[in-house]
Amino acid sequence: MQESLFLQLLEHCCDYLTGSLCAQHCLNNLLQGEYFTPVDLSSIAQQLDEEERIRMAEGGVLSEEYRTFLQQPSGNMDDSGFFSIQVISNALGVWGLELILFNSREYQRLMIDPVNERAFICNYKEHWFTVRKLGQQWFNLNSLLTGPELISDTYLALFLAQLQQEGYSIFVIRGNLPECEADQILEIMRVEQQHRPKLIGEDEAQTSSGQHALETRHGLEESVMDEDEEELRKALALSRQDMEVEDEEADLRRAIQLSMQGSTTGGVAQSTPSESLTAEELRRRRQAYFDRHEAFYSFSSDH
Repeated sequence: MQESLFLQLLEHCCDYLTGSLCAQHCLNNLLQGEYFTPVDLSSIAQQLDEEERIRMAEGGVLSEEYRTFLQQPSGNMDDSGFFSIQVISNALGVWGLELILFNSREYQRLMIDPVNERAFICNYKEHWFTVRKLGQQWFNLNSLLTGPELISDTYLALFLAQLQQEGYSIFVIRGNLPECEADQILEIMRVEQQHRPKLIGEDEAQTSSGQHALETRHGLEESVMDEDEEELRKALALSRQDMEVEDEEADLRRAIQLSMQGSTTGGVAQSTPSESLTAEELRRRRQAYFDRHEAFYSFSSDH
């Protein structure tokens, strides 16, 4: 069977929804159908609360214990949609199913291989999910995953041990589970899963992280480019000043050369009138050159 067909097979009978009604999802995934609604579980929780109130009232409605009990919130449900193990146990009791604590001495003395069970319910910090055998294969039906996760027989015991190390409470389901289409089909064939389901929202988180990393890299690249452009501007400025100094040096050399060519032969100047410089003009050019030359090297040493 192809993986897509496998997912279609379980999609209609597995509850994969985010939110706090994980107890409802857990029960419906276990029973493989929409058997319980939040209203059903709330009714059970209210019934349990009333039974507890009656027991507390037996000690006297004016007692401190009773008044304290009335002030406390319900231990069987809350506004977020959480339901207690007592609610789940009562709900399963309607189907003749029983919960046994997996790591209890009572169960451990039986030394039963987990592979030979039919289902487990796991709880940690008010989150409930089901691990169930369908046909001859085990599946993690956690509503926080994007789909059912296939678990091999050899990995099942390790998977349960890992959950226990993480602090999960694990309960074994005893009794006859209602018939379901997925169980009937998987009794006569086995499925393979090429891609493990991820936690809901994991892809979005990775995409967001990747986008942030990309934006950071672009920001660094732009910062480097800005620094390079600033260095280039400084280099061009120094180059232009260097060229100006070189031009001034060339002008000064030509002026000196013209001055030297200004010697006379027989009282007649060898240079043309337009090329000759007076001693005063030559002095001013030399002074201006040395002033600019000193200012340029002073600027260069500062940078």
